[in-house]
Amino acid sequence: MTEQAGSVEQIQAVAEPSPAAWVKTELARHPQRPYPMDYIESIFTDFSEIHGDRGFGDDAAMSCGMARFRGEEVMVIGNLKGRTVKDRIHRKFGSPDPEGYRKALRAMKIAEKWSRPVFTFIDLAGANPGIGAEERGQAEAIARNLFEMSRLRVPVIATITGEGGSGGALALAVADRVLILENAIYSVISPEGCASIMWRDASKRAHAAEALKITAQDVKALGCVDDIVSEPRDGAQADAEQAAQLLAEKLSWHFNEVKALSVEEMLARRYEKFRNIAQFYTS
Repeated sequence: MTEQAGSVEQIQAVAEPSPAAWVKTELARHPQRPYPMDYIESIFTDFSEIHGDRGFGDDAAMSCGMARFRGEEVMVIGNLKGRTVKDRIHRKFGSPDPEGYRKALRAMKIAEKWSRPVFTFIDLAGANPGIGAEERGQAEAIARNLFEMSRLRVPVIATITGEGGSGGALALAVADRVLILENAIYSVISPEGCASIMWRDASKRAHAAEALKITAQDVKALGCVDDIVSEPRDGAQADAEQAAQLLAEKLSWHFNEVKALSVEEMLARRYEKFRNIAQFYTS
């Protein structure tokens, strides 16, 4: 009996994929990991929140507002997850409704009007998939953000701080520079969702995580992000202050590069950047 059990374990050990991508996924979801608003409060000053989409309501899962970054007036946008159970439910675990994306776009248009650069912070598994969100035009709201961000006439810098999931994340990530924290992930679907579709077994999530190439290192190699932001030795959750300092330095460096460009050159580079993502060969 013992010998048979041992052989089964050996077979499973050979069959199981490397857990590296799943370990990164668990780090990205760590409950003590800093959320977008934690970075906003640490890096920016004079934050003044903007509420409502002027169409339906004020989404508790999305925060937008004016702020200053090292003395310069900017617009910051980030989704909110909440720490307590009650707050998480109120904020739909950080998954915005259509009005959240429309509020974000409204804030971006204000920024464009007053020539204020836009900084977005992303930590969400995806947009809210509820019936109400679909009834109010979730797909259209995300698509509108993609379209409008592609031609926004101010610098846009996006940072994936934890999970960057599906179109819900991309609706805030059509930017001149897309940064990702060292232990964050960026994917078209969650590993559990992928495993459920491909193998009809969510327990194969580690295998799916490897196949999806979702780690910061993978998406950087694929050209989906521009730079990886280092984290403290044991992860951002171990030292939130140091993590914010490391991110602030990267933001400053990329921001200075982008704002030195003319508007037309900035837009042309943004267009080419997204045109060439996932281009594996040319004719």
